This record gives sequence, structure tokens and C-alpha cells, in this order.
Amino acid sequence: MALLGREQILAANDLPVEDVPVPEWGGEVRLRGLTGAELDEYQGSLVVQTANGQQKANLRNATAKLVSRCAIDEDGAPLFEPKDLLKLSSKSAVALQRLFAVAQKLNGLTDDDMRELVEDFSDDPSASSPSD
Repeated sequence: MALLGREQILAANDLPVEDVPVPEWGGEVRLRGLTGAELDEYQGSLVVQTANGQQKANLRNATAKLVSRCAIDEDGAPLFEPKDLLKLSSKSAVALQRLFAVAQKLNGLTDDDMRELVEDFSDDPSASSPSD
């Protein structure tokens, strides 16, 4: 395998894309992998600062947050805006879970990664996992 240079790395089109059938919605949804900065932003959104200054896991709408960040239209533009999160999170859990699983795969996130992120910010080591 060839050693890559700066220009080759910066010019690489390296964000994977996958169309996911969502029969509950009557079609397919196109998802793409996130950039490093976008993934950091998503992971950061799963942590909140408590009133006493400690950090705590916040899994509210975690599934819809990832799906909304990964969903794109035919031109590669984001399908959703931050204001759409609550409406998206009210959609079918089965459909969202299917999209979430593909979004996890596209971004190299495993269930263990998600569990570890939550455990890092949990007061209780026996706290429920993100899939609970």
C-alpha cells in the first residue's frame, strides 16, 4: 500500500454513504458517515453539565440525534435541521433504530463504544446502557 501525502489525504472523498430502506416511511433514507468534527459534536451532545459542575450522560434523543446528523438528500445536503430533532424523535422507534444501526456502522461506532461513552459519565457503574 502506498504512503499517502498531505494533499492526497485532504483531497480524499472518504465519507461513506448508504441508502437504507425504511418501509415504515415508504422509501429509503440516505445516510453518510460524519466528519471527525461532526462525530465529536455528536458525542459531546451526549454529555451535559450538572448544576454542581459535574458531567453526566444525556441519552435523551440520542438515536434521533445521530440519524439527523447523518441523513442527507440526493445532493449530499443535510435533510434535517436542529429544530427537527423532536419531530424526528417522535417517529417509529423501529425505523429510527434501523437507521441508527447503519449510522453507527458508517461512523465506526459499536454498541460497546456507546456503552463506554455513557459509563464514562455515569455516577452509577450499573446504570442502563444506551440501548435500554
